[in-house]
Amino acid sequence: MKVLKGQDILALGFMTFALFVGAGNIIFPPIVGLQAGPHVWIAALGFLVTAVGLPVLTVVALARVGGAMDSLSSPIGRVAGVVLATVCYLAVGPFFATPRTATVSFEVGVAPLTGNSPTALFIYSLVYFLLVLMVSLYPGRLLDTVGRVLGPLKIVALGALGIAAFMLPAGDIGSAQPAYAAGAFSKGFTEGYLTMDTLGALVFGIVIVNAIRSRGVESPQLITRYAIIAGLIAGVGLALVYVSLFRLGSGSHVIAAGASNGAAVLHAYVQYTFGSLGSGFLAVLIALACLVTAVGLTCACAEYFSRLLPLSYRALVIGLAAFSLLVSNLGLTRLIEFSVPVLTGIYPPCIVLVALSFCQGAWHSATRVVAPVMLVSLLFGTVDALKTAGLTAWLPESLANLPLSAEGLAWLVPSVITLAAAVVVDRMIGKPREVLA
Repeated sequence: MKVLKGQDILALGFMTFALFVGAGNIIFPPIVGLQAGPHVWIAALGFLVTAVGLPVLTVVALARVGGAMDSLSSPIGRVAGVVLATVCYLAVGPFFATPRTATVSFEVGVAPLTGNSPTALFIYSLVYFLLVLMVSLYPGRLLDTVGRVLGPLKIVALGALGIAAFMLPAGDIGSAQPAYAAGAFSKGFTEGYLTMDTLGALVFGIVIVNAIRSRGVESPQLITRYAIIAGLIAGVGLALVYVSLFRLGSGSHVIAAGASNGAAVLHAYVQYTFGSLGSGFLAVLIALACLVTAVGLTCACAEYFSRLLPLSYRALVIGLAAFSLLVSNLGLTRLIEFSVPVLTGIYPPCIVLVALSFCQGAWHSATRVVAPVMLVSLLFGTVDALKTAGLTAWLPESLANLPLSAEGLAWLVPSVITLAAAVVVDRMIGKPREVLA
């Protein structure tokens, strides 16, 4: 029976970590650290729950069913599962997340050096997606290219930044903004929610499993074990990165006072700490982080849609890279404007799906419980999405002021109530029905 060597397991963990850490993961923690002031570590705890805990749980849930999202979503039926998976793959793939990796890396790392012009963005994104295309065409080599080369390079760069954050702080911790003073944990929790790493984990699950299979491992038990180990390695790496970036932001009050986003905090810190080399260092770090994430998203999307459409994997990789190139040239502001409400709406049912996948043995029928709770979470997640899009006027007052609505979690209480009711109904009906697959 084929097994992975220790170095292969470590490379798999590096690959999983590298897939998750994109520019958004690097940008969010510094601004939380800056704005949370003396409450930084309470906010950090909330952030780690949603930005590390949920993604790791998602990797584990997918590993238990072979890595495919449609297997995880079998309790809601094949048609609904395909629709959910398609929306997730498109959202974190060619429509939003993949193009955003190029625009973020350009605006954070390159635009300060070249100027923020459409021509510069086009040239950068063209080269960027050519690199993405070259790596994504050979998914069987992903463990070598990402796990052994790009992953360690990213870890070294992030390690240097993290060590500097602790060894070379820019100053003392400043005062907290009102939102963090009032509820640091809940504010950090929702900021971690915005990294969208759980959606990314749903997409990356099949990439991780296929990387294991590319080494000749066929045993479902071993595949699950290795995927769980990889998820835990990635989780530890993410936590270390976030903690160092929280520290970086918390000590940047003097040099980055008034910064409105994490990119500005990072720019101020690297310029202060590394001088003229700062911008170049940040450009390489952000570009590398985004490139690896874009490769993972492209491979995952091509793998999924090659099973739905009469198109080859290679043809889909080329098409996805070309489409992402076009969308990326809309610019970061417009991409974020379109993407955040959509992702806010689809995130709740994905959280519900992952969480309930660990409890299905407790019910007579998973369909009776999972399907209604996911539906309710989607409906109330749409309420959060409309508020995020600035369309609160479209909502009745009763929906606009739901419990936890101000925190972007209007879906949570209705979902818990629905879960309790669904469990009671399931127990009353008793005999299990066949779950659609």
